[in-house]
Amino acid sequence: MQTVINNFVSWQTNRAALVVRIGLGLLCLLHLAHAQTVGEIEFARGVGFSQSTGQNPRTLGKGLALQEGDRLTTAEGGLAIARLNDGTRFTIRPNSELVIQQYQFNANANASDNNMVMQLLRGGFRAITGLISKGSPDAARVQTKTATIGIRGTDFDARICTTDCKTESARIAEKPRINTVLASAKIVSVQGGEVWVVDSSGQRRNLVEGGSIYPGDVVETGPNAKAVLAFRDDSRMTLGASTRFKVDSFVFDDKNPNDGKFLVSLLRGSLRALTGLIGKANHRNVGFTTATATIGIRGTGLDLDCPGEAACSFFTWLGSIEVTPNGQSALQVLQAGQGLFVSPTSIRPLSESTLNNLPRPDSVPVNVQQLFTGGVVDDGAEGLFVFVRDGHIEIKSTNDILHLGRGETGHVGLDGTAIRPLALPRFIEFDRIPMPNAKSPMLGTVLGEMGVRSPNQCK
Repeated sequence: MQTVINNFVSWQTNRAALVVRIGLGLLCLLHLAHAQTVGEIEFARGVGFSQSTGQNPRTLGKGLALQEGDRLTTAEGGLAIARLNDGTRFTIRPNSELVIQQYQFNANANASDNNMVMQLLRGGFRAITGLISKGSPDAARVQTKTATIGIRGTDFDARICTTDCKTESARIAEKPRINTVLASAKIVSVQGGEVWVVDSSGQRRNLVEGGSIYPGDVVETGPNAKAVLAFRDDSRMTLGASTRFKVDSFVFDDKNPNDGKFLVSLLRGSLRALTGLIGKANHRNVGFTTATATIGIRGTGLDLDCPGEAACSFFTWLGSIEVTPNGQSALQVLQAGQGLFVSPTSIRPLSESTLNNLPRPDSVPVNVQQLFTGGVVDDGAEGLFVFVRDGHIEIKSTNDILHLGRGETGHVGLDGTAIRPLALPRFIEFDRIPMPNAKSPMLGTVLGEMGVRSPNQCK
């Protein structure tokens, strides 16, 4: 009898153990199903690890699979280059810690369904973003202790500095160069639809609030969209729906506005403009071109309405304008409150604007200093530095919002103050860490240690 009881107890024990093993196996399968591979390490040097929640650290090395939730860390002298499924690449700097907090990408899904959220805890990285950030302006971001970096399809560096950045800059003999804003204008308001830009090389990009416009760019508004632009010389412009507008030439130095140039073309649609410092300093250096006439200004607020390709209406609500119809040498001067309709077959006066339903640009509040100017920041000061090689970055702190375009640098201090430094920090300009698209990252790191400037550095 005792033998039977013992056998029964043994059977029950084995059965319970089997159930536990099956349960653990199912949990492992569920974990594997959830922890999908989001990318891999393409290059690694020195000591570094990737660790998933509740798992043992994995040594960073070529081919190592990365998962959502992974915490990537590098030690002194260590770095790694990672590639994610949407084409995003980033180089993790030495002494850095980065978490792939959220990552969802499906090439066949709607762009708005994809997202990427990273958390930079210390150190920094250099990144070239992929399809997620290009597909939707709010889909990719990097969180830090003091600010959130919104990525708008871009090529940028982010670094949290303690005392290391100042030490690096102190070793560089060259003088820092000016942190120049290259953009002619930035968009300050978008309503009712989308705005796109086609650059001089034919590349098309979505333009959101804070986005930059450069010489040669053609701005296109959607069927119901309205947009307000602010230029570096404090000119303002409202673009109506279904408008195509080109910045032909823009040159401005606030120390010498007399030598500035503001030449634009309305290819189709409508705009309301208030000219700025270039027009006040030398009105002959400001001009608007349309399909039917050329417009000169004398420090002016004006409306241009060209719904078709062969007829335009012009109206001035401040100052005066000079209208020269195509094919004619005589010009007509319009004072405030006067307008003119010009087509190939007809020229007639107008008593009111055709664009009263479109807001005047001077009615929209604009912080030109926040958009284009900067302040004094110590080279290597503590806090977050972001440098944009291409694209558009939005830095949002508890105190400020700072928009950065191509070639611009921003800084967020420990108190949350966001500012554009007047000078480009030398530790950024002469950065020796290889770019994530470097063909020979090992060679680049060796040359960097020898003090040889890499072509990946700022120019």
